[in-house]
Amino acid sequence: MSEAEHVPAAAATSVRRSRDVPLLVERARTGDPRAVARLITLVENGDALLPAIAAALAPYAGQAQVVGLTGSPGVGKSTTTNELVRALRARGHRVGVLAVDPSSPFTGGAILGDRVRMQDHATDPGVYIRSMSSRGHLGGLAAATPQAVRVLEGAGCDVVLVETVGVGQAEVEVASLADTTLVLLAPGMGDAIQAVKAGILEIADVFVVNKADRDGVDATVRDIQGMIALGERGPGQWRPQVVRSVAARGEGIDDIAAAIDKHRGWLVEHGELRRRQEARAAAEIEAIALGILRARIGSLRDGTELATLATKVAEGATDPYTAADELLAQLAR
Repeated sequence: MSEAEHVPAAAATSVRRSRDVPLLVERARTGDPRAVARLITLVENGDALLPAIAAALAPYAGQAQVVGLTGSPGVGKSTTTNELVRALRARGHRVGVLAVDPSSPFTGGAILGDRVRMQDHATDPGVYIRSMSSRGHLGGLAAATPQAVRVLEGAGCDVVLVETVGVGQAEVEVASLADTTLVLLAPGMGDAIQAVKAGILEIADVFVVNKADRDGVDATVRDIQGMIALGERGPGQWRPQVVRSVAARGEGIDDIAAAIDKHRGWLVEHGELRRRQEARAAAEIEAIALGILRARIGSLRDGTELATLATKVAEGATDPYTAADELLAQLAR
């Protein structure tokens, strides 16, 4: 799916600007990177064609393995992603990568620099790499990331790697999107107390202690294993794996891939894969419905209903909960 793939200039231009959803999906299925890029752009922009795109991609849902990579800034997420792509390509898999970068709270812009570390695969037709701006969306992902995953599934990717922005302890949205979630850590980024704090560490299916050539790696692994031991698990429940790596040198990548495979096998054996896919679909439906409601509520600002209710609340004539009920009733009508 490389941009270097030879396509006549006129055809390339028509695809880049096309609004023909069946054509775009058909071209994406053949691995045309321009068609994939066009579909993701339409998704990111919340285009009016989004429902038609979702309908066209629906038959291909759930066909790709989705792996999330998250962790604090500087732990080596992009480098690890780059090496995982290499390992997956060696197995003959078609790989899609969604690298989410933070956007500025002041200008709204983003550097989209994560893919710079993945230039090794820039000309590989079996790899599609897309940087996405978070556009202010919290949770470590962009609002359009779930639909972008669907586009890559429709494009025939066997594995989709989703790399989050550098996240904090409470930004755990990737766990609701991925089949397997990798949480990356590095020695020297916290003590034993940090290791047992609730939040991001609780979502890991696999812990990757990267930069394992640094001092303190044994203590970091010990702290994580101690945290895992404190968790309550019933018989047959998944116990998170702990893997060491030095991604910059390609060390430990096979161990990471083996841990992902082991978790995938457990998901299938225990029916957890289907449960996670259904939970992902439920979250996606809820997000779309809430987005539609927000848009409708926003449209009320152009009328008098919301202003009238706000005046009543400000004057003490009614309370905000009663006003909210009235607003929802107006939306239903």
